[in-house]
Amino acid sequence: MDHRPQAWGRPRDDVYGAYDASYMHSNGPNQHTQSPVVTGTSVVAMKFKDGVVMAADNLASYGSLARFTDVKRIRTFADTSIVGFGGDVSDMQYLDRHLTELSIDEAYQQSAHTLNARSLHKYLSKLLYHRRSKFDPLWNHLLVAGLDEEGKPFLAAADLLGTTFTSPSLATGFGSMLAQPIMRKYVPDEESVANVTQEQAVEVIRECMKVLFYRDARSLDSYSLAIVTKDGITLSENEKLEKQSWAFADRIKGYGTQTV
Repeated sequence: MDHRPQAWGRPRDDVYGAYDASYMHSNGPNQHTQSPVVTGTSVVAMKFKDGVVMAADNLASYGSLARFTDVKRIRTFADTSIVGFGGDVSDMQYLDRHLTELSIDEAYQQSAHTLNARSLHKYLSKLLYHRRSKFDPLWNHLLVAGLDEEGKPFLAAADLLGTTFTSPSLATGFGSMLAQPIMRKYVPDEESVANVTQEQAVEVIRECMKVLFYRDARSLDSYSLAIVTKDGITLSENEKLEKQSWAFADRIKGYGTQTV
């Protein structure tokens, strides 16, 4: 037996011939990810008068297969901000490690200043744009929430192209079509945010997660819920949908509810 470490796990050359490694070497240009494999679906977030509430389910789908049911897609940063990840899970893990290193660096700085939510969003948008410019994008759609430098609620999004925008309510994936109409009834503009309490915002987000579970085949009834206020971050990663009702299902035929 050949005990050399480089030979472990493959047949001996002197018996079976030299190992052909040519398939590992491509003559073409370097290729990067063209489409994500394991992905997370919607992230929904909404401002209220004292902060921001955000939710994302705990499912990661392998293509069309609901494969991983305990993937947490909301991360905290420096006890001041939260980031919700939609899209590729491996790129989410890369960004999570990157943010952890950034948080440690910030903690070791001599000054007491840390990145607020607005600064963190700007940093992530520049990082996404940098990777896009290298033709190796991070296949994620991010929501960043927290408080800005004035202590006001902040909520903004950034996608894989580095495109950024902000709104009183935001959602990724199917949530942008199914959950946004629900949230916009309560916060259609920035002025209306002052009239929404934390309890109302949480209730609206829970309703959005229920609608997404009803209508999105890539969603789950287990989700994470985070609330950011001036008092800190409250993160619950094992919330369950309550008071589900599938009574409407027997009326659905074809592409919508019909009366037959």
